[in-house]
Amino acid sequence: MTKRIQDWLTDSEFIRVLNKTYKPHHKAAFVLAYHCGLRISEVINLKPEHIDRGQGLIKVVQGKGGKDRFVPYPRQIVKHFSQIPIKVGTRTLQKALKSAVERAGIKKDIHYHSLRHSFATKLINKGMSMKSVQQLMGHASIKTTMDIYSHMTLEDIKKEIQDKGVWG
Repeated sequence: MTKRIQDWLTDSEFIRVLNKTYKPHHKAAFVLAYHCGLRISEVINLKPEHIDRGQGLIKVVQGKGGKDRFVPYPRQIVKHFSQIPIKVGTRTLQKALKSAVERAGIKKDIHYHSLRHSFATKLINKGMSMKSVQQLMGHASIKTTMDIYSHMTLEDIKKEIQDKGVWG
C-alpha cells in the first residue's frame, strides 16, 4: 500500500484562504480546524456549552472512537464562537474550503482534513513533543501520530542540510 504525504497550509496561506472565505460560519469552521486541530465532524457537532471560556478549552464530545478530549484554543478565535453551532453539513464545508483555496490561488491539494493536519504540523515545527501532539489530536496510539507526521523528520533533515551548507 502506498502512502501519500498530505499537503498542509502555512499561516500565511491560511490567512489567504480566510480572506477568500465569505460566509462567517465557514470561516469559523475553518478556524476551529486550523487552530485547534478539530475534525470536520467535531466542528459540526460542537455546541456553545462545549466551550470553557474561563479555561480557554474546547471539550470535544464523542470524537473519533467515541472519545472525549479537551483542546486549548487561542484567544484570537473567540470572535468566531458566535457562529457555533455550525449549521451546515460536511459536504458544504468541504466544497467551501475547496472554493476558498482556489480563490486564494493556492496550488496545493487541500482538503478539510488538511486544516487539522496543518495544526499538527505547526505544533511539531514549533518543537512540541509527539506525545503532546498525540493527546491534542485524539490519537489512540503514538504510532498513529508518528506515522502521519514522520514527514516532519524529513523536512527537519532537509533544513539541517541546507543550514549546514551541504548543497552549496
